[in-house]
Order: sequence, then C-alpha cells, then structure tokens
Amino acid sequence: MQRKRSRLDIVYDMLLTISNKGGKIKPTHLMYKANLSHTQMKQYLGELKEKQLVEEQEKDERKMLVLTDKGFALIQKFNQMREFEKTFGL
Repeated sequence: MQRKRSRLDIVYDMLLTISNKGGKIKPTHLMYKANLSHTQMKQYLGELKEKQLVEEQEKDERKMLVLTDKGFALIQKFNQMREFEKTFGL
C-alpha cells in the first residue's frame, strides 16, 4: 500500500507537471495530471501564487498557469534534496 503524498510532494508534483508542459498549463489539465481534487488544487494553487512560484495569465479568454523563475528554482532544489536522500539511503 502506498503512503499518502506529503504537502511538499504535492507542491513538487504540481510544479513539475507545469514544468513538463513547457512552463505553462491550463488549470484543469494541472488538476488531472497532478491527481488533485478541485478543492485541493484551489488550496495549493492559492499558496503557490501567493509565494510567487506560479502566476496566472489570461490569453484569448483562457486562464494559463505559468511557472516563475522562483518555481523553476524550487524544482531544482527539490531534485538536489532527493539526490542527497538517495546518496545517504534516507
């Protein structure tokens, strides 16, 4: 049985999903690809926007979520942390 994702795992999944889509994604696509409910997505997305990791843009009357430089930096740091954990078998 798999363990529940931690808050940090969910944030990382969201940011990585946006990054994998070229740094831009529609909110609905993010919700499905990051495996979140609508309520969860709204909660986490609000926090990501507040911390300036993601910004919302409108193009042709469609909302797009765009990963900021700060968001890209967090992904890199998180990857470094995971490598550190693997190195020491944590």
